[in-house]
Amino acid sequence: MTKLKTVQTSKDGTQKFLLELNDGNLIETVLMKHPYGNSVCITSQAGCNMGCAFCASGITKKVRDLTAEEMFNQLLIADEAMPHVSHIVIMGTGEPFDNYDEVVRFCDLVSDERKLSAAIRKADTLKNVPFSAVAPRHITVSTCGIVPKIHEFAQTEKRFNLAISLHAPNNELRNRLMPVNKKYPLEELIPAAAEYCKMTKRRITFEYLLLDGINDSEKHACELADLLSSMNTDASGEKLLKGSDYFYVNLIPYNAVSEFGFRGASKEQALLFYDVLMKNGIKATLRKERGADITAACGQLRLQREERFNR
Repeated sequence: MTKLKTVQTSKDGTQKFLLELNDGNLIETVLMKHPYGNSVCITSQAGCNMGCAFCASGITKKVRDLTAEEMFNQLLIADEAMPHVSHIVIMGTGEPFDNYDEVVRFCDLVSDERKLSAAIRKADTLKNVPFSAVAPRHITVSTCGIVPKIHEFAQTEKRFNLAISLHAPNNELRNRLMPVNKKYPLEELIPAAAEYCKMTKRRITFEYLLLDGINDSEKHACELADLLSSMNTDASGEKLLKGSDYFYVNLIPYNAVSEFGFRGASKEQALLFYDVLMKNGIKATLRKERGADITAACGQLRLQREERFNR
């Protein structure tokens, strides 16, 4: 039985749920209201082993993977709080491609009306929820860059969306921020992303946290533009993609985590970074900051609860 322990509500309407699984592990789920619909951010693991330098999720290491049913229960609890969920992002605690089979099974379940109806009848959280299937184009899976699984994800029958957490324009900086880059450097990651776009004809989102004085300079923006422009051609010079039609950069404000020394870039610096990308032909968006008045960063609410319990 998945139990709701705590709910935090931001002044912008964002809701963050602390949930307890059958074995007592705590996870988080976030519900956001957008002009285009209601979006739920799903957790795929209890804890995380990726060790990204800026992320609260990795402060506590992975205890276990979640099942597709446990991910589904998160969705049902969120939908009860704010009905008519229209978009799903698997970007909560954990690395989804480190739990690949269950994540893909969850995506398949919630995008299939027949399987969904059967799952609702069996759900251990809520009964008789009037929830409709979510189209694959409204389901996004995020990875920090596990290259073999990007290739595998390109082979799925349904065309779900892919987001790649990039956060740095070169290997030296990305190695510092994201240890996964030491195993799958940019020389492997970017071609894998290009191949994914070529095979699926779906657009990739590159997520980029703007960290003050770390990765937010004009030089970093130029490096990033050069890096992503390389997706347009392969090693032989053959054109793979038409311009940047198959990818864009989502620039994200950073929700500070007390355990780390990072700060978010200023609005002025974020706009400068955005402007450099756009002038270099790289499509970009500046994500609106949400949940700033609550423990908005992934893993923070769970971490605070565990710290209080262990005192």
